[in-house]
Amino acid sequence: MRLLIVGTLDGQLGAASQIAMERGAQVTHAPDIDTALTLLRSRGADLLMVEVSLDIPNIIPKLRAEHFSLPVVACGIGTDPKTAAAAIRGGAKEYVPLPPDAELIAAVLEAVAEDSQAFIYRDAVMKNVAALAEQVAPSEASILVTGESGTGKEVMARFVHQKSRRANKPFVAVNCAAIPENLLESELFGHEKGAFTGAVARRIGKFEEADGGTLLLDEISEMDVRLQAKLLRAIQERQIDRVGGAKPVDVNIRIIATSNRNLQDEVKDGNFREDLFFRLNVVNLRVPPLRERPADIQALADHFAKKYAEVNHVDARPIADDAMKVLKAHTWPGNVRELENTLHRSVLLATGPEITAAAVLLPDASGNLSLTGSGASSAPTAAVAEAFGGNEGTENLDPEVAASLVGKTVAEVERDLIIDTLKHCLGNRTHAANILGISIRTLRNKLNQYHADGVTVPQPGDSGSRAQY
Repeated sequence: MRLLIVGTLDGQLGAASQIAMERGAQVTHAPDIDTALTLLRSRGADLLMVEVSLDIPNIIPKLRAEHFSLPVVACGIGTDPKTAAAAIRGGAKEYVPLPPDAELIAAVLEAVAEDSQAFIYRDAVMKNVAALAEQVAPSEASILVTGESGTGKEVMARFVHQKSRRANKPFVAVNCAAIPENLLESELFGHEKGAFTGAVARRIGKFEEADGGTLLLDEISEMDVRLQAKLLRAIQERQIDRVGGAKPVDVNIRIIATSNRNLQDEVKDGNFREDLFFRLNVVNLRVPPLRERPADIQALADHFAKKYAEVNHVDARPIADDAMKVLKAHTWPGNVRELENTLHRSVLLATGPEITAAAVLLPDASGNLSLTGSGASSAPTAAVAEAFGGNEGTENLDPEVAASLVGKTVAEVERDLIIDTLKHCLGNRTHAANILGISIRTLRNKLNQYHADGVTVPQPGDSGSRAQY
């Protein structure tokens, strides 16, 4: 974890950095945002902790303008809710009050380190894959991790890094599908000042950030063929050329690549270089889909239930047998990512001492949340009966949840869930969509419809009472 702290706050940030270092973070300080940007260009970072008085709403656009994609945590003396809300509206992921609390700092670092990506498995199929990964991890061989979307390919890559001889060096990930084609070369190899419009200063790329450690090229099948040639040279020569640079730069990294496509088919279709495929595919680790490792469903579900109870400050509840039956019967087309979103929703919806089947809502084929597999029924009792086996009626429903559903259509239940989740996220659409397990586009379409119907929709920063209809 590379933490960049921006500001001073009368020494309180120094205390926070000391706690962070004790928790294993590599900490760098910058007195202001301009210095922080200079450090980011030359060293990179995994997390920015920024003094709230430094105008976070102005800082976030500067980061985006230079394509820095990293979370920002605001911090300040005191716990004024308005200050915290303003920071979050400005783009901060969290607000940490100072003087620092050791456990809170640790929790923030753990969250940014993506505890959701903890490598949790129980199934024999996954144990075999993990054993192979651990066997090849100490080598210097390039590894290609394949599998469907959401299976945990990046988790596997991090596991390999942690078991390698480079474990105490950086692990740097770049999503080849998320970065525009014309910017990916600069993102990977860096650029010199003036190399192109917007290149306001020299900036190192991901190869240099990962020097000595591991570079993960996520979804490499999305990389343009022309850039693949430069990547192949960089891997073979262990040298990169910054965009606009005059001389090559030596790098020492281990490459792990992931893909949810069949790269051999991509080679046949002319979309992927064969020589690059062979260079990357020294060892192939196939991460099986969740439906092929049913024993992992329960282990992961228990993990996510505990995690999101803590995140949302609610009592941790065990997963009831009827809910686990629903979870194990689902085919999980979105794999672990879909399971995580489902459990996050379930934690928010559950009442009583357990998470029952009534709190398990799954998206239908159109991405709409529904109490049924198809979302076709508008009668809640029929919907619930279909969801929990067709012939069991409503006897498996939590009594309080059942009472709250009586007289409501599935659309009304869905609307209440979406509005309440949006309120929980202070109106942040992206965060709410992630929790709900739907696309941001689907969420926006639904909110537009609710607004047209006269429903009060929470706006960014809203934290008042529930909307009235």
